[in-house]
Amino acid sequence: MKNSILLLFILLVTYGAKSQVLNLEQCLKMADTANVIIRNARVDVAMSASQIDAYQSALLPKIFYAGDYRYNAVIPGQLIPGQIAGGAPGTYVAVQFGVPVNISNTVQLNQVLYNPQLNAAIKTLKINQEVSEIQAGLTEQNVKYQLIQTYYNLQAIHKQLSFVQENSLNMDKMIANMKVMVEQKMVIATELDKLNITRLTLKNQEQNLISTKEKTENYLKLMIGKTINDKVEFQQEGAVQRTILNEIKSINAREIQLLQAQQRLNLVERKGIKMAYLPVLSMYGTYLYSYNYRPENKFGKGIDGALVGLKLDWTLFDGFEKHHKLKVNMFQRAKMEDQIDYSKKQLDVNIINAQKQVEIQTQSLQISQDQLVLAEKIQKQSKFSFEQGVISSNDLLKSENDLYQAQTNVVVAFVQLRQAELEVLKLTGNIK
Repeated sequence: MKNSILLLFILLVTYGAKSQVLNLEQCLKMADTANVIIRNARVDVAMSASQIDAYQSALLPKIFYAGDYRYNAVIPGQLIPGQIAGGAPGTYVAVQFGVPVNISNTVQLNQVLYNPQLNAAIKTLKINQEVSEIQAGLTEQNVKYQLIQTYYNLQAIHKQLSFVQENSLNMDKMIANMKVMVEQKMVIATELDKLNITRLTLKNQEQNLISTKEKTENYLKLMIGKTINDKVEFQQEGAVQRTILNEIKSINAREIQLLQAQQRLNLVERKGIKMAYLPVLSMYGTYLYSYNYRPENKFGKGIDGALVGLKLDWTLFDGFEKHHKLKVNMFQRAKMEDQIDYSKKQLDVNIINAQKQVEIQTQSLQISQDQLVLAEKIQKQSKFSFEQGVISSNDLLKSENDLYQAQTNVVVAFVQLRQAELEVLKLTGNIK
């Protein structure tokens, strides 16, 4: 029974320690919720919505309360004509008004009835929220662009590493055969040294690729909300020619959407400046209660009061301030119109160039793959010819180097094709 429990515990620990293998789609989904940059961009959108709610509260009535306790250590006095108190004309008498203790309470209600600038400000905030949403979309697209780019760079590193490891195994076999030939006095030891130098070069390439692979994996972990200590592996898909381009049904260029939102802001700003010529009307109501007390004779008296009023604020002349603001607004509007028109034309050109680049890189990858097939064929033939004593070790090593170069060309072409496809997706706003 104890052995069964121990075995079950070991199995559970082994299963729990198993690394999670993620493909590109899973990485994108994880980044969508766990990436800090994307989360913060969405927080900015939520903050913009809250700012609208806060500003709209200005349309609601405001109620204020003020309380005041006052002890008059010396009751202030005032001069009045002496004849009022029975004195001679032309004389004055000092008279004190009030009592030592005064407690007052005031409740006031203010309500804006008409403020044209307030409506313009709320429209501005709503457009600002749209701007925040567009910027959040841009941020999300850029993060996913980097994630996809890094993911396929990792695929290229895996492929390059597999090439180098395979070449190392083949080189080990050639070195073993060469040792036998040296022992049999069929070739000199220098030929074996040449192969050992190539083997050391391959070993160095392998170590560098492993280090680069670990760095790239750690960066990917960071982008999907993992730590470098998390047991995560990324699926090896290999350097394949399968395209990552989806069917592009529409162009969702957020950079142009951002300019168009700024153009709408300019229009609302213009209306707001014009609205500033109109008056602001508000209503207010106040209730006051004051309690007066004299400790000497314990006299106390409460006095209350209430009032309701309308207040009109109207700037009749502002020194041409709004006039000049409208001129600046007009220049900004003309500038934005030109910028939007140019950006649309530039986007069309960039998309056409990016699509053309995809075609070129697709052909380049196919050519590189054909060259690799030929290089592998030549390398096998050279190896056989060397074993038959037909060619020298220099010719053999040249065929090996040509094979390494062909393998590298395939990996480079793969990365460049993915980069070109990603550029099309980014320009059209179709990175999901």
